[in-house]
Amino acid sequence: MEPPLETLFLELLHTQKERLYRICQAYARNHEEAQDLFQETVLQIWKSLPTFRGQAQVQTWAYRITLNVCLQARHKIKREQKQTRPLDSIQFANLPATPPEPEQEAQLQALRACIQKLPETDRSLVLLYLEDLPYKEIAAVTGLTENHVAVKMKRIREKLFTCLQPTLC
Repeated sequence: MEPPLETLFLELLHTQKERLYRICQAYARNHEEAQDLFQETVLQIWKSLPTFRGQAQVQTWAYRITLNVCLQARHKIKREQKQTRPLDSIQFANLPATPPEPEQEAQLQALRACIQKLPETDRSLVLLYLEDLPYKEIAAVTGLTENHVAVKMKRIREKLFTCLQPTLC
């Protein structure tokens, strides 16, 4: 691989590895599977880098590859085992290091349960949103328009609010 591509690859991994890994964690059933998905993602990025056309930011392009690798693995698992992983078993790396108060923990568990009830495409949007990606970048990753992302996120928030309503009282 040409040195500029190798530099781009190493820089991308250095700046985005935690985000890419958290996306893999969200689709994996356990830590080992998350590591496998991350390794496959890195391999796919490496293999595809020579074909990167620069039509989007390299980070956006890498998120799309990560989602594709994770979705392909999930579909393969569903075909083989017909099982899915509950969202409440995901360890979110960006949560506070101190254990949450019991009330906060109950709220987090309720939120995770509500997110798990969403369709897979909506869960993907929520995951990218929780990674603090702007709608423009989420649109580029998912292939939706920015306006469509905004509308879908509004509807998703409404669904989550409705789902969480009984626990808020």
